[in-house]
Amino acid sequence: MTYTAPAQFTTRPTLRGSFGMSASTHWLATASIQSVLERGGNAFDAAVAGAFVLHVVEPHLNGPGGDMTGVFATAGNPGNPVVLMGQGPAPAAATVGHYRAEGLELVPGAGALAAAVPGAVDAWLLLLRDHGTWPLADVLAYAIGYARDGHEILPRVRTTIATVAELFTDHWPSSAAHWMPDGVVPTEGSLLRNAPYADLLDRLAAAAANTGDRAAGIDAARDLWAGIVGTEAEAFLAAPHRHSSGTDHSSVLTAGDVQGFRAGYEPAATFTFRGHVIAKTGPWGQGPALLLTLAILEGFDDERLDPSTELGAHTILEAQKLAIADREAYFGDADVPLEYLLSDSYAAERRSLITATASHGFRPGAVPGRTPFVPPLRTDYTPPATADGAKTGFAGVGEPTVQPSGETRGDTCHLDVVDRWGNMVSATPSGGWLQSSPTIPALGFCLGTRLQMTWLEAGGPSTLAPGKRPRTTLTPTLVLRDGQAICALGSPGGDQQDQWQLLYLLRTIVGGYTPQEAIDAPSLHTTSIPGSFWPRTWTPGGAVVEDRLGEEVIAGLEARGHVLTRAGDWALGRLSAVVRDPLTGQLAAAANPRGAQGYAAGR
Repeated sequence: MTYTAPAQFTTRPTLRGSFGMSASTHWLATASIQSVLERGGNAFDAAVAGAFVLHVVEPHLNGPGGDMTGVFATAGNPGNPVVLMGQGPAPAAATVGHYRAEGLELVPGAGALAAAVPGAVDAWLLLLRDHGTWPLADVLAYAIGYARDGHEILPRVRTTIATVAELFTDHWPSSAAHWMPDGVVPTEGSLLRNAPYADLLDRLAAAAANTGDRAAGIDAARDLWAGIVGTEAEAFLAAPHRHSSGTDHSSVLTAGDVQGFRAGYEPAATFTFRGHVIAKTGPWGQGPALLLTLAILEGFDDERLDPSTELGAHTILEAQKLAIADREAYFGDADVPLEYLLSDSYAAERRSLITATASHGFRPGAVPGRTPFVPPLRTDYTPPATADGAKTGFAGVGEPTVQPSGETRGDTCHLDVVDRWGNMVSATPSGGWLQSSPTIPALGFCLGTRLQMTWLEAGGPSTLAPGKRPRTTLTPTLVLRDGQAICALGSPGGDQQDQWQLLYLLRTIVGGYTPQEAIDAPSLHTTSIPGSFWPRTWTPGGAVVEDRLGEEVIAGLEARGHVLTRAGDWALGRLSAVVRDPLTGQLAAAANPRGAQGYAAGR
């Protein structure tokens, strides 16, 4: 592979870190992370502080009522990647029968019926308790300050509020009161405050301090959080409210659902590619689809793994279609035959299906003793008309996309942190967007919509069921070599997250790119897959490419049968990464220039 730096390209400094390196999707979160590192905190203290800041400053991309997944390695055990599981399950009353009785064909993309049990906050507190060093009050101080005293509103937050302003005014008055306190969309440069959330975080900090023991105090804060959030959410969301289906429904979430959830740790799913161990969540998330893709690509020569060439881009797109078809057929909070799916023999079978032309089919593989689940394959979807004639729809490719009805496709945050000792964490918090469901006034935030990733059709590994986690798209990555964690990376972007990360891995591991070069290089992804977000449509043979891929390559892909959408020169990918050389201790970070959204810092 060859790389030519664009005019905008700036290499991030590589240094022997006295504190650490971080990358995040907001500069205030990155600044908070760096502040913690410079004041002696470790990567886990810093990541938790940054995550709570992201809840405040990027409310259109994540919130306290959402979820998160992380993958980390500690300095004391650098060869053991661990998954931080912050994905809450479906409530006890979230049955297919109930949703069907409500007249629904799909779980809505906005509204509290789409809410899983909130999992993000408990997961962050668990990580802080077990691997951090700071008191909870010190970690939360950054977020409390920005929530109570205010921060300058992001243009994209203003745009999101403007897009859903009519929904707020007509159907979600609590959201209108919270996000449009003067009855209008906040003006550019105005300060955004969230006093109810600041008050809640203050209560958590006080509960932790009152115990006199750091670990017990954090557990006390976790219990208090679950009690308050569960009680307030159940009471407020019992009233029917508008969903993206165009119909009104009550939530099924109860206080018991919230109080019964606890985040946890799990072994990472891994695959070794060209001498590098790639660590992901288990197949209750989409992460192992990246591993399946790598297993298919492992059998090709390097010339077929360059995303910047016609042959490489074609091969990569075809491999992704096969792996993601298996995601739909077999992945979920269920018994998933992952060992078989990652076996050499199965990968060879899948690899043999890649020809010189683009497939327009949905082709899950055959697993002995299993019947692959085939979801509804809709190329378009219009919800049934409601009694008042209301209809909603979805249009748009990529991320971020917010519709007037509130549904969102692929909006997420991401952060990566490595410290001077070698602790490393990659985490993707998401859900609970300000446009997800009505704001709960006593809390200052709303619930998430992760249940939209479940199906109402029977027999699938990700069919909706009480107590079952939805098959999330959140998919951070840790890379290890010679028993040491060397890279943490990830991206917002829904179904595109692992597709964009795959390009980074191929360009750094096979092509020899630096992290920043790999992030800056032209991107692409397939849309020839059933979408994870409402209304869950697909484009057979579809792919989205940046124009910088080049006219010759684009024409060649079209000649092979790919149905291409041009996204512009700098439009796809939201990657960030931190890296560490175990031999020298040198650290580096890289972030995405697209959208002026990502930030990297270190010292």
